[in-house]
Amino acid sequence: MTSTVDRPEVHGKVVATGSEPRRRQRHRGQPMHGGPGTYLALIVVTIVSVFPLYYTIVMASHTNAELARKTPPLLPSTALFGNISKAFELAPLNKGLVNSVIVSSCITAGTVAFCTLAGFAFAKLRFRGSNVLLGLCVVTMMVPMQMGIIPLYMLMARLGLANHIEAVILPTLVTAFGVFFMRQYIASAVPDELIEAGFVDGANTFRIFRSIVVPAVRPAMTVLAMLTFLTAWNDFFWPIIALSSQNPTVQVSFQSLATGYAPEQSIIMAGTLYGTLPVLVVFALLGRHIVGGIMQGAVKG
Repeated sequence: MTSTVDRPEVHGKVVATGSEPRRRQRHRGQPMHGGPGTYLALIVVTIVSVFPLYYTIVMASHTNAELARKTPPLLPSTALFGNISKAFELAPLNKGLVNSVIVSSCITAGTVAFCTLAGFAFAKLRFRGSNVLLGLCVVTMMVPMQMGIIPLYMLMARLGLANHIEAVILPTLVTAFGVFFMRQYIASAVPDELIEAGFVDGANTFRIFRSIVVPAVRPAMTVLAMLTFLTAWNDFFWPIIALSSQNPTVQVSFQSLATGYAPEQSIIMAGTLYGTLPVLVVFALLGRHIVGGIMQGAVKG
């Protein structure tokens, strides 16, 4: 026969006793606090993460002779803006920056729009061959891009797009990763009952996508937009093949800084720092939304 232990009551509410676990005594919604080890680990991770950017600033603000010393400098100097001016003289950084903004923005907008549409079709619409098409889409992620470079360049040349930024934009408007990512998120975040209710109310497929699906998957769209923008901004392999040195992206324009018998590392770092600033601005604007989107996806999953 089991015995029950009576717990004290205050105003009709059961009060937790000291024998209960602490996690039960913590009020719901009260934030959790980490110990000293947690803060120490966070400080170490932050320093390790920020140090490459900090040392890029240090290298960009010194001369080549100062960097070649036996003891490398650890503090910034006053030659930063002078090195950036020299980088502008050696490479078309402004032209590359404008092209990269156009290319990255167009690729991001196209990828988010088309991949969300395709993900919705694979997740919620029933049509013949959907599983086969999705499998083929996933398989393409295993094929290295280098295998298709020659036929892709021949296609762009036949279309008259060689040495134009359209040649960089068009092949990457849809990605297999984006389609699979959005398909998985939509399948778990949008209940089938909402889709069926929309059809019952007389809404067409696009209306359901616009009014029901898009508001529900905005966190995932934000995450995909940020990942796509970073990938397009940092891409070097295909732009250097498809574009000329007179019409480059910012990554391609950096190769002009490394010319000569002894390239100046400080000038290269100054140009790299200039090309990194837009990415930092974008991440500062969207970083909070990305973290929120990931957390919402985790809760829904």
